[in-house]
Amino acid sequence: MRSLTDTWTLGGLRLANRVVLAPLAGIGNWFVRLQAKRHGAGLVVSEMVSSFGLAHGNERTVREFLRIHPDEHPVSMQLFGHDAAVMREAAAIAASAGADVIDLNMGCPVRKVCKTGAGAALLDDPARAVAIARAASEGGGLPVTVKLRPGREPGDRAGVELARRLVDEAGVAGIAFHPRHASQQHSGAPDYRLARELVEALPVPVIVSGGLSSDEPTLRAFEQSGAAAVMLARGALGNPWLFGRLLGAYEGEPAPHEVLEELEWVISCAEEHLGVERAGRYLRKFYPWYAEHLKLTRREREPLVTAPTTAHAREAWRRVVEAAMPVAA
Repeated sequence: MRSLTDTWTLGGLRLANRVVLAPLAGIGNWFVRLQAKRHGAGLVVSEMVSSFGLAHGNERTVREFLRIHPDEHPVSMQLFGHDAAVMREAAAIAASAGADVIDLNMGCPVRKVCKTGAGAALLDDPARAVAIARAASEGGGLPVTVKLRPGREPGDRAGVELARRLVDEAGVAGIAFHPRHASQQHSGAPDYRLARELVEALPVPVIVSGGLSSDEPTLRAFEQSGAAAVMLARGALGNPWLFGRLLGAYEGEPAPHEVLEELEWVISCAEEHLGVERAGRYLRKFYPWYAEHLKLTRREREPLVTAPTTAHAREAWRRVVEAAMPVAA
């Protein structure tokens, strides 16, 4: 009987369990990854990093996106781009920064990414995609995985065919598969039967993502797809306890004080990473995720999700949590 707690191997790298943090664009920095690791994730993947930004030495890209905490290993660095030579150089830089795996994004449906020839646009250019994957392997000397979708539009199987070529011709170590077409973005039911077809066709591990919003859908996708592992994305936003529940290390929902403690850790990390002023702006997208756990009304959450600074946020959260605590007899 398969279990998410089983160990497995990806490109020679032994992983403690089969629950992976997905690459979360604009979110998956070192402390978000470390948070997932603290709660049990066996592998964490960085947010999308531009291969051109690395290769050209963009100061912010190198300073913020390449940062790896010593406690988050094993960690995969996700790169995107459309040029094999640039990808070779970027993979070498990511390896030097301490990445354990290089992941290549060939499934992002966002227009500004696709119009450069990267992301899901590579589904229509398999020769280029294979060359990029080969270059990443040569440049970094690390296991390379590729994140794919089935195709650009419903009925399109370009991604399925590309997966075979990436394994056969570029020697990739694994495929992360989101079984929704690029045009679907994050809507519609993922086709886990198609994921199983890919699992059965490939000699390397397939990691399934898409639609894994809570415990039951994740366990069902793991079973239906036969995938080697599951990759949590939006379901893990502000919800690191999901990792623990899936791995049998945590039960139920977090108490108000646990939510506050977790958010305080996030705020402190963001301040250290970005500075207090930038952290205050950056974290506004984080606060609604944590507010969900407290089941607050729209009025109750307003001072939390609109807090102008981290100091205001701490005070607002403290008041809400104190109000939610039971009164001693």
